[in-house]
Amino acid sequence: MMEPIDPEAGAILLVDKPITWTSFNVVSKVRMTLRKLCGHRVKVGHAGTLDPLASGLLIIGTGKCTKELQQLTDEDKAYTATLRLGQTTPSYDAETDVDQERPWDHVNEDAIRQVLNDFTGPIQQFPPDFSAKRFKGERAYFLARKGETVDLPAVPVTIHALDLVSWQGTDVTVDVRCSKGTYIRSLAHDIGQKLGCGAHLVGLRRTASGSFHVKDARTPEEWSEWFDRWVSERKANGDS
Repeated sequence: MMEPIDPEAGAILLVDKPITWTSFNVVSKVRMTLRKLCGHRVKVGHAGTLDPLASGLLIIGTGKCTKELQQLTDEDKAYTATLRLGQTTPSYDAETDVDQERPWDHVNEDAIRQVLNDFTGPIQQFPPDFSAKRFKGERAYFLARKGETVDLPAVPVTIHALDLVSWQGTDVTVDVRCSKGTYIRSLAHDIGQKLGCGAHLVGLRRTASGSFHVKDARTPEEWSEWFDRWVSERKANGDS
């Protein structure tokens, strides 16, 4: 991505978010960097939250381009996800410990492909209890962590494509293209239930959002280097 951009005035930045970073960590890092380099606060936001245990494309908007973020959030997303058969967790991913183990050796590739086909198209999906959805005025994950009952309603989402990539032992990797608001954790859980063995999400990478692709994104370290070059060029050109 060598096209000239100006984050101070407004730009769309594509970040390859690492695992363990929150989306807010990325926004905060960019915001602090711009404040230091520009000498004043620059508005920064993101389009479409990524969980800390997920990696991949996070779209950052700065300055006047933050006005575009809602439209970008509403666009379809693409992911590569890995499900672990035979184990379930309360959060539907690796954030919480395994709470149930079930036999999975009855599962074959034909069964997996059929279930993936069953979940393709418009579906009603229940968000995970461990999610940022609000329930009775509180974040659902806050109540779930206290052991309280959470009963989130199902929401309509669309799975445009759900393709088997690989299957090794208990781990099944799929490519997903879906509408905004889809919880891949819930999809992993529901696939496991349909297969009769349970499953939870052990790996997730967002590969695309709308027309943007992770192959065009920079890691936070690469963006730090880019910002160093950017400010050096500004100084060389006589900009303050």
